[in-house]
Amino acid sequence: MSARDRLIVGLDVPTIAEAEKVVRTLGSTALFYKIGYQLVFAGGLEFARDLAKDGKEVFLDMKLLDIDNTVAKGVENIVKMGMSMLTLHAYPKAMAAAVSAARGSDLCLLGVTVLTSMDAKDVIDAGYEYDPHTLVLRRAEQARIAGMGGVVCSAEEANAVRKIVGADMAIVTPGIRPAGAELGDQKRVMTPADALKAGSSHLVVARPIVNAADPLAATRAILAEMDGALNA
Repeated sequence: MSARDRLIVGLDVPTIAEAEKVVRTLGSTALFYKIGYQLVFAGGLEFARDLAKDGKEVFLDMKLLDIDNTVAKGVENIVKMGMSMLTLHAYPKAMAAAVSAARGSDLCLLGVTVLTSMDAKDVIDAGYEYDPHTLVLRRAEQARIAGMGGVVCSAEEANAVRKIVGADMAIVTPGIRPAGAELGDQKRVMTPADALKAGSSHLVVARPIVNAADPLAATRAILAEMDGALNA
């Protein structure tokens, strides 16, 4: 895959109009877009369908978690939308239900391991007995066993996760920050080049692009850094 295939631009903006502006601005430079809660609740599901119809790849970041039947029925309808990727929390029963519902489709199911905004204290406060790294690896193994298409984790864990999931599963890493960029609410971050070298297959970049003074220039700079890492 080229850098353009691996870069997922996070449309973390409040309105469809702003999302459309980002897509127009980036044009053919960006192929892949992430749509999460913020945009979904502003009409983002129809926008996601439109992007897919226009030939863009769409990562629907819904982080599903519910009883088996509810997860399965949701995934069945998401398959019909033409999405490329879908997230759900990496709980074994939820993953098994999703894999069964998506069987035969091109939808890549991603198990969310530990959010990149969480550190060791946050994980303890949430009631888990494991540190973030251990919990990520445990959930990555469960995702592999369930037959998921990939996992979402911090780039800090990508190298260790790659050893668990093998060469074929996707490792999608948010919390990507070019050198010098503000961290915001992210706690486990890495630069684009370092993330690829660590084993990430896809990088999610939102604020460093959509909040940039020149989103197109920011995207091109990130792609250039990624190309350098891929061709090193």
